[in-house]
Amino acid sequence: MKRHTILFCLLALAALSVQGQLRLLYWNIQNGMWDGQTDDYRRFTSWVAAQRPDICVWCEAQKLYVANTANSEVETEAECLARWQRLAGRYGHRYVYLSAHPDHYPQLITSRYPMTAEKLIAGNADTIVCHGASWYKVQLGKKTLNLVTLHTWPQQYGYKVPADRREASKANREGDKFRRAEMEYICKQTVLSHPKARKELWVMMGDFNSVSRVDNSVYGYPDNDTRFLVHDYIRAATPYVDIIKTVWPDSVVSTTGGRSRIDFMYVTPSLKKRVKKAAVVRDDYTRPVRNPQKISNFWHPSDHLPILMEMDMKKLKN
Repeated sequence: MKRHTILFCLLALAALSVQGQLRLLYWNIQNGMWDGQTDDYRRFTSWVAAQRPDICVWCEAQKLYVANTANSEVETEAECLARWQRLAGRYGHRYVYLSAHPDHYPQLITSRYPMTAEKLIAGNADTIVCHGASWYKVQLGKKTLNLVTLHTWPQQYGYKVPADRREASKANREGDKFRRAEMEYICKQTVLSHPKARKELWVMMGDFNSVSRVDNSVYGYPDNDTRFLVHDYIRAATPYVDIIKTVWPDSVVSTTGGRSRIDFMYVTPSLKKRVKKAAVVRDDYTRPVRNPQKISNFWHPSDHLPILMEMDMKKLKN
């Protein structure tokens, strides 16, 4: 078995060295791909296979509801991993990793290549990362690709604010401030722990549940709006570059069923030089469609759109 694993890894890395490309796919798939339960996820995995990803990051990877209902059915961590090992095999991924998850909204990574978990991030006594985050490393030749995944607090009111205080909490913008604290904690635990990260290969992706002022031509918010806090922090305090805005500077491409761009991929300048393509993928399958029966707030196939980035790894030979 050990020999087979080593052989698989060598073959996978050899394929990368020949093709020279690495394709990274991120998607918030809404409640473990709620839409896919009716056909055993066949449409979903067929679509993923067609994208030819080398690494996938799935946000909200855990199953939470019975198919086509809002009736709770939470799978265990072991069940979640077993389901994803089966699904990942359909699109050619051997490795499956689960992020830290204080609640039932983890990120899950599948990959053609083995990874090492550098850090699983749930917060501390002062700062909670409500949906968890993770930092994984992929060794590609002599270089290391650092993958940071996250999913921040989704509400306008603050974390764990009781129902009778939520309107006041919204008015005080406590949800925005909590997300800003989550983001600072995540960055300090990951990219900011490496003084030379600008020259290293880092990508941070996820559902940020917040908008960036670089897209304010769509939103029209005041300059001092707290909804910008998260991305203002990233742009000012980290080496990260918003790769979608870099590739599409004159566009604001929604990543949801509405007009908001709240899913992002950030890369360091060194990795940016290797990016060949980056796009929000809207096609006949991924285009969000509101559930016709108005079951909860569910969409088909998800209320978010995926992001696909292709990198040229031939430059990793040095």
